[in-house]
Amino acid sequence: MRVAFQGEVGAFSEEAVQAVYPDATPVPTVSFEAVFEALASNSVDRAVIPIENSLFGSVHVNYDLLRTHTVRIIGEAQLRIRHHLMALPGVAISDVAQVHSHPQALGQCQQFLRSHMHHAEVIPAYDTAGSAKMVAAKGERGLAAIAGARAAVEYGLDVLAAGIESNHQNYTRFLVLCRASDEGASETASDGKGCKTSVVFALNDNMPGALFKSLAVFALRDFDLFKIESRPLIGSPGQYLFYVDFQGNLADTSVQRAMDHLEEITSYLKVLGSYEKGRTIE
Repeated sequence: MRVAFQGEVGAFSEEAVQAVYPDATPVPTVSFEAVFEALASNSVDRAVIPIENSLFGSVHVNYDLLRTHTVRIIGEAQLRIRHHLMALPGVAISDVAQVHSHPQALGQCQQFLRSHMHHAEVIPAYDTAGSAKMVAAKGERGLAAIAGARAAVEYGLDVLAAGIESNHQNYTRFLVLCRASDEGASETASDGKGCKTSVVFALNDNMPGALFKSLAVFALRDFDLFKIESRPLIGSPGQYLFYVDFQGNLADTSVQRAMDHLEEITSYLKVLGSYEKGRTIE
């Protein structure tokens, strides 16, 4: 099995791939769009993408890509994120003039950067592991990266400071995707209570109380809501798409009826998938 992820070898997303599919071949890609394209083109069998971080919030681009691509969510996992400051062997923190990393990682390490790296320029990059790879390739003593321990090992860097995230309760939730047409890819529990279903819908703008009525679809059936995320509806200023994760399995009759009801009172509805609640990987 080949599983796509965004980033370089040593990225946290690769770690998530190997935790979910220990025997799979991780396939790095340069962007989240490329992850979805690799899945659509059959060059990989699965994809693993981050969807939210407990400190820095949602990965909004992936919400948009879930809606615009014909994929299905079949699993999730929560990965404990530990950030490390790394540089060439022999470099001290006082030698560092630039710190490179992904904006999410930089945001998750703001406290350390303010307290210990005020002398250095902080530079956003497209990937944590990619930053480590760049530091190793350039061979300049004034460069450092923030990435995971696997990246330090992969690119021969020394860890100058370990566990520098602002809050150690730092977890990223990853989604496991397959092609929507891959009917054989089912990894959901038979018990609906152990499952989540994710949907995205747009409100019917000529219906008073549309948001209340859409959420009542879940409340009337005692479905537990895990998350609601809103995103602007492109091309319709002032209107929004709503992403909802709720307890239940699409195979259950009650969930199917809820989706029929929701479809009646919304202008757009897409079921993104039913999947087993993910485990936490420390």
